[in-house]
Amino acid sequence: MTQHPPARNAEQRKRDVLKRLETDIDAWVSTAAADGTPCLVPLSFVWHQGRLVMSTRAANPTARNLMAGGECRIAVGHTRDVVLLTGTAEAVTSDVLADGAGKAFAAKLAWDPRGKDPWIFLSFRPRQIMAWREQNELADRELMRDGHWLV
Repeated sequence: MTQHPPARNAEQRKRDVLKRLETDIDAWVSTAAADGTPCLVPLSFVWHQGRLVMSTRAANPTARNLMAGGECRIAVGHTRDVVLLTGTAEAVTSDVLADGAGKAFAAKLAWDPRGKDPWIFLSFRPRQIMAWREQNELADRELMRDGHWLV
């Protein structure tokens, strides 16, 4: 029988979430079209000033879905150490991407889509963040609600 590590307290999980958001480079992004057709794609990201910044082609279903509705879920990590974010993303061109986010994206990912048509940026501001490793962390998995950290 496998012994699971003890549950982390909320403060430790928040620290672990922030470290993962700062160091991981890829996430699964889930959106839906107006007719309900689901779309799940991996996108690279940078965590910049409290939001995830990603880039994709403007014609891709993910970008089209977000431009139409904005709602999405993003998963970072793996099934035994997951960070699940829910919120709204805004599609922006690189000329309106402010506060150094494009530069941070390029520096972290060694790829710069700024000014390259048909690439756009997705600026995702989380409304809810949950994190857990095992069943023993499920009860207290919500770390952010309504855009505010609970810890």
